[in-house]
Amino acid sequence: MSEFELIRDGEQTWDVVVVGGGTAGLSGALNLARVRRSVLVIDKGEPRNAPAAGAHGVLGREGISPLELLRLGREEVASYGGRVVSGQVTRISRDGAGFRVVTEDGQHLRTRRVLVTTGLVDVLPDVPGLAERWGRDVLHCVYCHGWEVRDKVIGVLGNFHQALLFRQMSKDVTLFLHTARELTDEQWEQLAALGVAVVDGEATGLEVDSQDQLAGVRLASGKVVPVQQLVVAPRFLARGGFLRELGVTMREHPMGLGEQLQVDASGFTGVQGVWAAGNVSDVLAGVPAAAAAGTTAAAAIHMDLLKADAEAAARAAKDGEVFSGAMEAEVSRRVLGSRAHGLGSLPGGN
Repeated sequence: MSEFELIRDGEQTWDVVVVGGGTAGLSGALNLARVRRSVLVIDKGEPRNAPAAGAHGVLGREGISPLELLRLGREEVASYGGRVVSGQVTRISRDGAGFRVVTEDGQHLRTRRVLVTTGLVDVLPDVPGLAERWGRDVLHCVYCHGWEVRDKVIGVLGNFHQALLFRQMSKDVTLFLHTARELTDEQWEQLAALGVAVVDGEATGLEVDSQDQLAGVRLASGKVVPVQQLVVAPRFLARGGFLRELGVTMREHPMGLGEQLQVDASGFTGVQGVWAAGNVSDVLAGVPAAAAAGTTAAAAIHMDLLKADAEAAARAAKDGEVFSGAMEAEVSRRVLGSRAHGLGSLPGGN
């Protein structure tokens, strides 16, 4: 029996299925499990920050390996009864008041609510060699990598804003205009005042030394400009294609950096029963912000379920079923778990 067949035993309906097991997803799952919600995390196992040596700005875990952080998170979720399994969700559709989740290998699961934390894809500039060095000496985030590259020779590919950010970390910064639009007079003045060199011409490749370290940026003219680190501006695209059937809204980031799911402050997508957190709904969220978003969404989902449960209980009471055996058994299961009363709890009971 497969892992998925085990979790489908008896056609269980989960309170929440979390799609994506990164920082946001595991944070949400942890908080849901702690309030006794049945929660399942389905994770493809391809964290965006896997190439990075450390996760930074994480209070109490500064510099921890991203993969180690996720390993610890999975253990914490499991310690409260949550489940984390490997897999990829390909479709989510309505199923009565809840949802049916379909995985890549054809498994079907039922859930009352969905938390989407699938992250994003970094679409790098079309320069040969960038992808191979991504997360090593080709970077994009000053808050993620700035301290580690301080005082090094830093190149910035076509982004004025990033040139300012990394000038704070090093006095030796070069802005490669590449294919970017022309700088304004004000921007030229600011770069000159800060001592940022500006190189015209399109970048066509990278130079790497015998120690497999970045050594320079090669221009279309054939000239090579020495750099030790190169900062680029990817386009960020949320991983949300499997949600199309539900009618969630994808929108452009306000700064034009890419596409993300549209959500409110709680992570609610506007589609009943569906929340999102982390980079899938905020392309600029670092690890701490993603974790916070997962926690916020979990609280909102829990409140939504509490309201649904209370309304269902009130309807049952009006129908004269408040003391039915089925209702009492369900309440006992949710509140008492293994401590629920019944013949099975008596000495010698089965």
